[in-house]
Amino acid sequence: MARLTKKQKEANAKIEPNKAYTVAEASALVKEVTNANFDATVDLAVRLNVDPRKANQMVRGVVTLPHGTGKDVKVLALVTPDKEAEANEAGADYVGLDEYLDKIKGGWTDVDVIVTMPSVMGKLGPLGRILGPRGLMPNPKTGTVTMDVAKAVSDVKSGKIDFKVDKTGIIHAAIGKASFDADKIAGNARELLTTLVKLKPQAAKGVYIKSIFMSSTMSPSIEIDSKRFTEQ
Repeated sequence: MARLTKKQKEANAKIEPNKAYTVAEASALVKEVTNANFDATVDLAVRLNVDPRKANQMVRGVVTLPHGTGKDVKVLALVTPDKEAEANEAGADYVGLDEYLDKIKGGWTDVDVIVTMPSVMGKLGPLGRILGPRGLMPNPKTGTVTMDVAKAVSDVKSGKIDFKVDKTGIIHAAIGKASFDADKIAGNARELLTTLVKLKPQAAKGVYIKSIFMSSTMSPSIEIDSKRFTEQ
């Protein structure tokens, strides 16, 4: 077992054992226990009482974080020529179609989100084996396949993220940076948690949110009281 460094021991000492914090408390504490020499990402891990193997218990959705993600999201807009100006004005980092399809076929995936149009999806189908495993395949459910290209690009740039429960029943999402004020981290966390509650499948029985943990890159996890996460 790896030995803890002095900084890791100091961070662990700031978290009370067996205590579940409010969102506000956890958001302030995660800043205290973050010792990375870069602007660490703050993550939320939410364990849901669902069985993702069953279609009627799959939880997937999008949320626009009120304070953004703190990340410069690189967006590729795969659009026809008549939509290129619209995509460029909205702030897309890369705009085009056939030339980028060829680049992707060659293995290029240096983007965070791909936005496209319904008429282009047929061309993206053969690239599923490249885009799918990287979470880059556009999907109408997440708003990345649309005729309103400008809005889709703008939403992603301003803090819109998509999430999906994994095979173990956990939602993982980046909700900001350690450099954010604690109240901004808390605001983003509450927005995600509130959205998850709205998406509770009818087939999910019993306690829906089983546990919530907040952490930053390389920091220890902080448990959040799943019954008090709406408190300010």
